[in-house]
Amino acid sequence: MAQRDVERFERIVLPHLDDAYTLARYLLRDEHDAQDVVQDAVLRALRYFDGYREGDARAWLLTIVRNCCLTWQRRHRSDRLAVPFGDEVIERISDSRETDTRAIERSERAVLERVVAELPTEFREVIVLREVEGLSYKEISEVVGIPMGTVMSRLARARKRLASALGLDVREAS
Repeated sequence: MAQRDVERFERIVLPHLDDAYTLARYLLRDEHDAQDVVQDAVLRALRYFDGYREGDARAWLLTIVRNCCLTWQRRHRSDRLAVPFGDEVIERISDSRETDTRAIERSERAVLERVVAELPTEFREVIVLREVEGLSYKEISEVVGIPMGTVMSRLARARKRLASALGLDVREAS
């Protein structure tokens, strides 16, 4: 790959790394796996950058990340049965001096992250792409590879499930 192509890749694609990581973390539910998948996705994007046709670079990269996440999940199905017990868990157990204020500040976010993590993948990915990444319905349609109507339907069902899990009263329009 020519130096100017690498520079173009860095200018067009690399600004979207944070979005790529966020999507991977929500889809895989593990920060280390997400880092590995994003690294793999960026390498794939670089390898196939000559096929990029001046569209939405963010949607293009997120599509690659999503596909890498799905591939990773298929390869690691048996790993899901293991209970994670890493440094974060040990830190939470050993830090008994945590104040009530910090616990309260984090509790709402933790509940929301847990509820989002419990959504089926097809709902989780559209809610993350819309509400966290701020993609349009059209962009989500391109990333996930489904019609825009399906995106809207999945978003509505995901939001309804989130509201129900959070105990919010949601009334449907008639």
